[in-house]
Amino acid sequence: MAIELRKNTVLSNDNKKTFKAIIVLNEMINGTHQFSSNAYGDDSVLQPLFTDLVAKGYVITRDSTYQVSSKGRGIFDTFMKRYTEYLKVYDVFSFVDLEKGEFAFDRYFDFDTDDAWFDYTNDERFDDLRIAVAMFKKTDPAEIVFMSFINENRFDTASAGWQNELVSEDAWREIEEICNTAIKPDEVGEDAMVDMINQGSELMIRLMEEEQKQNNNNSNYGGGGTTTTTTVVEEETVEYYQPYYDPYYISPIWLVPLFLW
Repeated sequence: MAIELRKNTVLSNDNKKTFKAIIVLNEMINGTHQFSSNAYGDDSVLQPLFTDLVAKGYVITRDSTYQVSSKGRGIFDTFMKRYTEYLKVYDVFSFVDLEKGEFAFDRYFDFDTDDAWFDYTNDERFDDLRIAVAMFKKTDPAEIVFMSFINENRFDTASAGWQNELVSEDAWREIEEICNTAIKPDEVGEDAMVDMINQGSELMIRLMEEEQKQNNNNSNYGGGGTTTTTTVVEEETVEYYQPYYDPYYISPIWLVPLFLW
C-alpha cells in the first residue's frame, strides 16, 4: 500500500464551524453557562453559529435560551467517542525516538510526578508522530490537533472573552501550521510507519492492561464491592482496542460525519 502524498492542510469554513460547535456544545452540556437566544455581551459573536445550529436542528430555543437537541447530543457523543480513542490510540505516538525505535510512553509508569515525566519527554530525541499516524490511517489530521488543543485546555470557556478567541482565526491558523510542519508518513517511509504503529499499538494495550491492574489493586485495597464490575468494564475496553493491532485499522466512528452544514 503506497503512502499517499498530501497537500497542505487548509481548514474550510465548515471545518472551523464544526470545531467551534463542539466547544459550544460541550459548554452547553457540561458547563454552567446559559446562552440566551437574545444574544448580548460576549455571547453576541456566537450568534451566527447558533443560527446555523438551530437551522440544522442541533440546537433548539426554549424559554429564551438555547438548548442542545437530541440530534446535537448524538453528534457530541460521537465526537467524545473519537476523543476517547484519540487519548488511547494517538497519544502514545506523541514522543517517539525514530532512530532507536523507542517510545517515551514505554516508561510512563516509571515516573511518580508530572514534572519528572515532562522533563523526560522534553528530550529533543523524541518526535511527535501523531499527525503522521493520522494521515497514514487516512483520518483528518486537523481533528487530531484540535483534540490535542482540547486536552491542553486551549479553549478555556472559564476565562473571560473566550467567545472572541473562539471566533478569531488564531487557533485555526495554528492548527493548519502544526499539520503542515509536522512529520509526514512519506518522510518516515511505509515499512517504518507500519513497524512504528505496530509497536505503538502493542504498547497502548500494555499501558491499558497496566492501568487496569493498578485500578484493580486500588479497588481491592479499598475493600469495596465494585471490583468485579470495574474489571469487566476495563477488560471490555482493552478488547475494544485490539483491532488496532492492524496498523491500517481505523474505528468506524471516525468515518461518520459529525455536523452536516
